[in-house]
Amino acid sequence: MEYSVLEKSVLFTGVPADELLETFTTVPHRIQSYGKGETIFYSMEEATRIGLILDGSVQAQKLFPNGSQINVSVRRRGEMIGPAAAFARNQKYPCDIVSLEPSTIMMFSREDVLRLMQKDIRIMRNFMAELATASYMLQQRLELLSYSGIAQKAAFYLLIKSRQSGKTEIKIPGSVTSWAMSMNVSRPSLHRELRKLEAEGIISYAPPLIKINDFEALEEVLGSNANVQKKVH
Repeated sequence: MEYSVLEKSVLFTGVPADELLETFTTVPHRIQSYGKGETIFYSMEEATRIGLILDGSVQAQKLFPNGSQINVSVRRRGEMIGPAAAFARNQKYPCDIVSLEPSTIMMFSREDVLRLMQKDIRIMRNFMAELATASYMLQQRLELLSYSGIAQKAAFYLLIKSRQSGKTEIKIPGSVTSWAMSMNVSRPSLHRELRKLEAEGIISYAPPLIKINDFEALEEVLGSNANVQKKVH
């Protein structure tokens, strides 16, 4: 196993490889592989497991009775899947978790994650930070989905990321296709709207990077500046 991957993961940040090696000799875990399109966790399945992505990427998908689907989030190498559900009161996965590409997942039972946190306060701190971050990201996700226009969704994302990084150049999350999926829009439609913003001089669009040239104009895409400030802060 490449312990360097684990050292950089959200759960084991700050824990050296030699200590991880000792930890895994006493805490049970399984390494599982999934093919593209394979479901890892099913919606409303009992949340008894927590996964750490060693390779690949997965997506949380929410299906509705009318056949519509919302792509909730994408998780990549080093990130966890299922931590909040495993420790929720109802202990059910709220979404399907589907592999977007061949993926390798390190699986722990809920009880074994508790053992890990009891053994090392650094792991507990990392776990709690991940839950807090996930909650914050969900709030932003709900705000993004509140916008109906594709250009508005893209503008909201770019402004949020720029505020967080302090930079005018924003990297697209994954590919343009995966970014479009995360916003529940089609890739051609997103591409078309980004080209329109570029033609207006608001952004420079050169995947995987987008440079914001005119912040005021981008804020106007969302509506009034006051509304933007309220949304992105």
